[in-house]
Amino acid sequence: MNKSDAEWKKELTPEQYRVLREKGTEPAFSGEYDSVFDVGTYSCGACHTKLFESDKKFDAHCGWPSFYEAIPDRVKLTPDNTLGMSRTEVTCATCGSHLGHVFEGEGLGTPTDQRYCINSLSLKFDPEK
Repeated sequence: MNKSDAEWKKELTPEQYRVLREKGTEPAFSGEYDSVFDVGTYSCGACHTKLFESDKKFDAHCGWPSFYEAIPDRVKLTPDNTLGMSRTEVTCATCGSHLGHVFEGEGLGTPTDQRYCINSLSLKFDPEK
């Protein structure tokens, strides 16, 4: 998906643009979906590609929506060594928008030993009907 910055700016709110297109992060515990545990699907806030199912969401007490698994082939993982940290960035595989980061390792308390820490501003929740 190839859109210009001007096209993205027309489609997204300024806050969404900062997170999705400029790799920003919303403040912890400020996002719309941090405490939502309804049944449904979470899609990319930019292109609406389905990314995460609600049955893979859990409360990590970190202030951002957390998932232990993405829908296969819907996200791209890239090393991120910015801000003096070694992390893995999560982007939408369809439009390249920044979603958040994934952390891996034993002790995360998930079946996959992964925690996808995703900005609410990067998501759109579609409740199951």
